[in-house]
Amino acid sequence: MALFARINTDKAMKKKIIIHGNVAPGFEPLKDLFRSEMRTKAEENAQLCIYYQGQLVVDLWASKSNNTDFTADSLVNVFSSGKSLETLAIASLVDRGLLNYNDQIADHWPEFAGNGKGGITVADLMRHEAGLVSFKYTFDPEDLLKENIKQNSVGSVIEGVRARIPKDYRKRRNYHALTRGWVVNELFRRVDPKERTLGEYLQEEIAQPMEADVNVGVRTEDLSRRAPVKGLNFGFYVKESFKPKFMGRKVVHSAMDLGAIFTPIALNIGKAIYKNNTAKRKKVNVVRREPSQAEGKYSGPFRGLSFKRDREEAVNFFNQAIIAQGESASFNANCSARGLAKVAAMMAAHGSFQGKEYFRESAWQALHAHAERKSLGGTVTTHFTQGGLNLFTMIGSKKNAINRSLNKGREGFYGWMGLGGSIFQWNAEHNIGFAFVPTSMHMMDLYNERGKV
Repeated sequence: MALFARINTDKAMKKKIIIHGNVAPGFEPLKDLFRSEMRTKAEENAQLCIYYQGQLVVDLWASKSNNTDFTADSLVNVFSSGKSLETLAIASLVDRGLLNYNDQIADHWPEFAGNGKGGITVADLMRHEAGLVSFKYTFDPEDLLKENIKQNSVGSVIEGVRARIPKDYRKRRNYHALTRGWVVNELFRRVDPKERTLGEYLQEEIAQPMEADVNVGVRTEDLSRRAPVKGLNFGFYVKESFKPKFMGRKVVHSAMDLGAIFTPIALNIGKAIYKNNTAKRKKVNVVRREPSQAEGKYSGPFRGLSFKRDREEAVNFFNQAIIAQGESASFNANCSARGLAKVAAMMAAHGSFQGKEYFRESAWQALHAHAERKSLGGTVTTHFTQGGLNLFTMIGSKKNAINRSLNKGREGFYGWMGLGGSIFQWNAEHNIGFAFVPTSMHMMDLYNERGKV
């Protein structure tokens, strides 16, 4: 064992990785940990930024290939970490007295009420309980550009969608992985007195005054700062999982860990497939206009994107400039760890940062209030607030592998995380703003545990 450990250490030392940035006195162990993770894990580029009690204490970045184009100011698609940026847009409307989380969406957007959506509240949407998991409509990437959103390219589709609320929704919520941001954007621009999109609000009210690189819809002048994401091969992940740590395993989970995490998910998927096959087939989503694809069949959320093809090709789809320029906050926010951590620090301090108030205390409390415990998709226990943030806690969660994977080690933090690795969370009790942004996407690390360390 000692021999294997020495060989692994020797290999790591031969690959010199330059860790850029600084840490405050007392936080040196985090730099050591970041260096160790970059050396041993299957990482390419990564940023780590942390605020503590309003002060920047960790600001690190590195590239395993020593890519000089990757810096602390590089923008990376953080996927679902953008969902927490959505919550700020809605919270700003609540702050100004223009909206309440208990309001029905149709009160502010009458056309939304069609096809069983009249009773859906803002809180239902933000907690992933609106029954709008999929629109069964294929968008052209241009549909998501700001100018086309304002022409109702997305809103008209949502108006024709039928809500599909599970019978057991009182016990579970279904993850609106792609769709929540689209609905939030349409609601926001109808309520905002300036009729701005979510991306415009974020730039004008958060990003610019805070000097924080958080973008939903990348501006043309910033496209060159993007660092592409790259998916980690599934076969490589599984192969590495069979290695013990002392032999230099490059992924977080062992094969046993993966089995404990994915078994309940597989069982739940199997149960759902069985129900679908035995139930009567019926159309549950209706849109007013024809699908964009010529054959008239649903082929996925975007023209040109197919997860049935090579997964690497699917990941590369999100590296396109036209996709980055579109406003899909739930899965397409392009940010730096510096930008996210600064916003997280503001939220950890109850809406204030460096002497400026961004949210009143009442709005901050409303955003974080009523964290209701429910299963997400029938597998993992979540505690989403009425404003759409998850409170990480083991309270009320079954002490199994999947719940520990999500919650253990970040109890008391609010926020969410993104597909493949990014983390954007804050802890108000300890006044911590945290962001981890990698370009290597570990798809099987479902709850981003390599950033959780």
